[in-house]
Formats: sequence, C-alpha cells, structure tokens
Amino acid sequence: MKLYGYWRSSAAYRVRIALNLKQLDAEQISVHLVKNGGEQHSEDFVKLNPQHLVPALVDSDEHGEFCITQSLAIIEYLDERYVQAGLLPQKAKYRAVVRAMAQLIACEVHPLDNLRVLQYLVNEMDVNEDNKMKWYHHWIHLGFAALEAQIAQFGGKYSFGDSVTLADLCLVPQVYNARRFNVDLAAYPNIVRVDAALNELEAFKLAAPEAQHDAT
Repeated sequence: MKLYGYWRSSAAYRVRIALNLKQLDAEQISVHLVKNGGEQHSEDFVKLNPQHLVPALVDSDEHGEFCITQSLAIIEYLDERYVQAGLLPQKAKYRAVVRAMAQLIACEVHPLDNLRVLQYLVNEMDVNEDNKMKWYHHWIHLGFAALEAQIAQFGGKYSFGDSVTLADLCLVPQVYNARRFNVDLAAYPNIVRVDAALNELEAFKLAAPEAQHDAT
C-alpha cells in the first residue's frame, strides 16, 4: 500500500490518521505541493490523480494495483476493507450524522480554504494578504459554528459519543490549519476540547504534520 501525500495537506492528514488507527502500513510518498510549481501537477502524478490533488492511495487485490482518490472515499474504503477500529456507528441514522459532520469540514470548509483556492485568490484575483486572511477566517468561522453545535448535540469525549469516528479524522486537521492561520477558537469550546482529547491518542500524534518525513 502506498499513500501519496504532503505533510501539510489536511486531506492527507485525515488518511494518515485512519491508517494509524487501523494499524496499516503504507509507504508514504511525498508530493510537494509548492516546490517546482507543485509536484501534484507532474505528468507522473496526474496519471494517478487527474485532479492534481493529494492524497492518492494505491492498494492491491487479486486483480493487481489500483488507485483511490479523495480522502473521504479513501477512508471509507479502508473502513470497509479493513474492519478493525471501525470509524462509523452501527445505526444508519448515526452513520449519517457522522458523515454529515465529516462532510461539513471536508466538503464545505476545506475546499474554500485549501492551497489552490488561496493561490487563485492571490495570483488571479489580485487579493491582498489581509483580504485573503479575511476570506480564510470567514469560512472557518461559518463551518466551526455549525460543527460546535453538532458536537454539543451528539458529542461525548469525541465528536460523536466516546468512540473515534470519521468526523474526528476531519476535525483535527482542520483545527490544526485554523491555528496555523491564527483563527480565534474561543467561541468553540467543544471543538477545542475534542481536538485536545484526540491529540492525546498515538494514532493522531503519529499522523501530525511535524511528525512526517517530509516536514520542513
């Protein structure tokens, strides 16, 4: 198994956590998102992922190697194929709740604040640094306000009850990024509490950006 990622990619961060929780070994292959105009645009990588994005997971079965893209699809694939340390509740309605919490981050917040969007704002729209940060903070606050309410309703020790779920794998990388860009998290005590509890777990510590071989 191979995981193509980048130490600061929050989407790859999610997958690293899943691999650690399930105690799966994967060769970590760095795709530098900035150097040389972004290695995700290289001919070889685009053959793996035509979206020019990390992560990309290469696994194999009786038919040979295959590649899966999109972090949530990768994580759900891992959860279905490698059933240890399941990441979704048993009841269908609660699986839907956890997926909704995860998608709030992965589909609503993260895409608006990721590297290629911020680069486009600066390089193509002539947005200055102050306004770029206003953009970033706006979408974080909008998403975190909703997530805070969901954790208040469904949370326990973690985002949903007292077991680690898919929602937690999305929460921690997004909080990491929010802190990196100096977002004030005072209005989100549930998010901060859950993030602190999760970061005590070895699987999360080992997946942290600074713990990666390509961290600079």
